[in-house]
Amino acid sequence: MTKEYDAIIIGAGVIGSPIAYELSKMGYKTLNVDKQSDAGEGSTSGSCAIVRAHYSTEDGVAFAYEGFKYWLDWENYLDHVKDEKGLAKFMNVGSLLLKSKGHKWQNVKKHYDAVGVQYKELANEEILKMVPVLDLHEFWPVKRPEDSAFWEEPTNMLEGGLFCPEGGYVNDPALSAHNIMRAAEAKGAEFIFNAEVVKIRAAEGKVQGITLSDGTEIDARIVVNCAGPHSFKINQMAPGVWEGCNIKTKALRHEVMYCPSPEDYDYHKDGYHQSDGDIGCYYRPEVGNLFLIGSEDPECDPQEWVDPDEFYAGRGAHGRDNQLSEEQWKAQCYRLGRRIPTLKVPNQPKGVCDLYDCSEDWIPIYDKSDLGGFYMAVGTSGNQYKNAPVVGAMMAELIDACEKGLDHDKEPFQFKMKYTGRTLDVGFFSRKREINYNSSFSVNG
Repeated sequence: MTKEYDAIIIGAGVIGSPIAYELSKMGYKTLNVDKQSDAGEGSTSGSCAIVRAHYSTEDGVAFAYEGFKYWLDWENYLDHVKDEKGLAKFMNVGSLLLKSKGHKWQNVKKHYDAVGVQYKELANEEILKMVPVLDLHEFWPVKRPEDSAFWEEPTNMLEGGLFCPEGGYVNDPALSAHNIMRAAEAKGAEFIFNAEVVKIRAAEGKVQGITLSDGTEIDARIVVNCAGPHSFKINQMAPGVWEGCNIKTKALRHEVMYCPSPEDYDYHKDGYHQSDGDIGCYYRPEVGNLFLIGSEDPECDPQEWVDPDEFYAGRGAHGRDNQLSEEQWKAQCYRLGRRIPTLKVPNQPKGVCDLYDCSEDWIPIYDKSDLGGFYMAVGTSGNQYKNAPVVGAMMAELIDACEKGLDHDKEPFQFKMKYTGRTLDVGFFSRKREINYNSSFSVNG
């Protein structure tokens, strides 16, 4: 017998689970379908889970600042629903954006002022009081260690930084998605795992439901694509959806590295999240007094676009091809070594390799589609984890409004954010938009 729901959400990660949660609170009968064995076990588990406000656009800053409020109020957001695995913790250590030619920090400052983000401008002397192990020379432009210019002695100094006390990271991204799943289940949402979608069924220009790899058909008048790196493949299954998107998505291989903190510095206890465009890296504390180091996608770093099915079927833990490349390990760790001269880079690479679901301008698509009842929360580009609870609320309201007759393409939905009180034009995230050249075209968004 065919099962039927109001809404099927493809994916149970940190984007799909909040959408289920919010739709369930509105009275929708929802089902999340995921290929993995549990909530958050896909690309969410590989997230650095950083919460920071600096984005290249004012809307991006406002969205992220709203997201911060959700993480700070985590138990209340979950309606105090318990999780047998415990609750994820938001580590509100603060976020430091170093002023450099690698960031349009003047624009960030302007956006902070417009949105009302709390921040303080710091001189280099003040930064060194916070993080005494730093060398604040300018190393720009970003280079790779195989470039002989990489090792040249710098002469100029950075210009200081912008410090936001409201920022940091979540200690366990997969657990955060699991927390939201449990909160959604308490509102009536259902989840199934180890289930692969192979077909989006449609008739007369409207979605009808999905078909799983075992032949099971599940009906729904609403289907939401939250499939992360697989999102473009799901869009290609849905009649007219891929063709109707001016902005496309694809899967990008991305590596983050672990590196021990200098012996005389307790980075895990005393450190901050830092965004360092001057060396093309971001970094945050990790358990074990480690630096977690990611690339900010400078021009000199190669981009490897991959087939997500081939990637996750490869070698390594949990079936994913997580073999770190020696070249990128050296690039990220050695860059940080220039910023922190006492850093001891290990002989063997250690870190995480996973995928970004990237849009062409690194700004997400949160939208309806050209197929009636089919919606998308895709193209999160490695920078939307922090916004996930807000995305859930916004997408649920967008879906509800469209299902009640709103033509979102002609009259973009206006989302009122509950913490900041700002109204966001959801057309900013339209599938029909032109490429936004105000974007950083990187994980910074």
